[in-house]
Amino acid sequence: MCVEAIPPPPGRLTRRGVLAGAAALAGTVAAAGPAAASAGPAPAGGRHGGSGSPARQGYLVIRGGTLLDPATGEVTEDAVVVIEDGTVRAAGRRDRVAVPRGVEVLDAHGRWVLPGLVDAHIHLSTAAEARDAVRKGATSARSGSTAFYQDIAVRELARHSPALAPRLKAAGVFVTPDLGDTVLADPDLTPLARLKDGVRSAEALRRVVEVNLDRGADVIKTRVNERAGLPEQDPLAQVYSREQLAEIVTAARRRGKGVLCHSYSERGCHDAVTAGIRSLEHGAFVGEHTLREMRRRGTFFTPTLTAIAGLAESSDPVLAERGRAYLPVLKRAVLAAHELGVPLAAGTDSSGGAVDPIGGEVALMRAAGLPALDAIRTATTGAARLLGLERSVGRLARGYAGDAILLSGDPLADAGVLKQPVEVVRAGVLT
Repeated sequence: MCVEAIPPPPGRLTRRGVLAGAAALAGTVAAAGPAAASAGPAPAGGRHGGSGSPARQGYLVIRGGTLLDPATGEVTEDAVVVIEDGTVRAAGRRDRVAVPRGVEVLDAHGRWVLPGLVDAHIHLSTAAEARDAVRKGATSARSGSTAFYQDIAVRELARHSPALAPRLKAAGVFVTPDLGDTVLADPDLTPLARLKDGVRSAEALRRVVEVNLDRGADVIKTRVNERAGLPEQDPLAQVYSREQLAEIVTAARRRGKGVLCHSYSERGCHDAVTAGIRSLEHGAFVGEHTLREMRRRGTFFTPTLTAIAGLAESSDPVLAERGRAYLPVLKRAVLAAHELGVPLAAGTDSSGGAVDPIGGEVALMRAAGLPALDAIRTATTGAARLLGLERSVGRLARGYAGDAILLSGDPLADAGVLKQPVEVVRAGVLT
């Protein structure tokens, strides 16, 4: 989790090169999997049904399922969702929605239909990881950083080949004291390699933020504590002060961007929140005092329960014990946050090629004590608001993105069904 060391790509990396690389990457993946990469729908009349005539390009109708609107909690049986050019044109009861003739139809009888889910903390460094995330239900996401700006390329890949990657808010590289080989991610970062104490001065902190934003990052990722996923580190040890975090926040805000902050200790969490971060990540030992401050400021909490639960299953005895100790504490923090009215967002902290289903994070939110609908909202309407996508993501309503998941059962009765979507639709295309 929060992996920072990935071998650098060859040659000099520029913003233009990132975008060109994304286009080339998309072409390569599309060639390897033409059916999945196709921008248009499959012919009608196949396993998903249809009118028997050639399907109209850009259209998909999801018909016959039970539709859940996370915003209102309304459940509509025998529903129809009409998607045109990647956008929902109509949704509601079958007898009240006109279905265009000659379109591809996805038969959803016996299935529950939900909007595509949002993973608010994920590390996507390859095309394979991006596609895997979509197939597991994450049709939108926010990056938790990558070592060499791969997330910016994934974002561009998603823009012109949406079936291959989630709609993504990219974070660029981690603002952290020891950049390691990440100083090679951009020539403007290389002078930082000579700093004896690492990225700690106000000037150095601003430099990393500014390089990220010049590269096109949508958000900034930093930390206040060491990592939980490395046995030699102490997750409660603080690496940046409130003043240093405030420098990062101020530099990001000058360009209209927010900051997400890796954190564990109560003191670290409080320093991060009062420094003005947009969202607190992990936050196992966040206390009531800080949670109340988060509610006052509207700071989001992204607990990444999946990552902490994963530690408990580690073969390393230090990490396994850490996970077992932290998970129940974090679950209590999640429930306390919910009860106090702190906005919650679901995130898996997936990294290193192992993409966890975002539906599993929702199930863990439910296990922490959230009501089923509120747990679902952490990966739909709530996470969409954190990403600034609340007007286009998180619902299947007119004008929203044509992203959907079909489930084998009722997620309000069993959140576990969210872990394995039966079908995933991204921008009106079956993935």
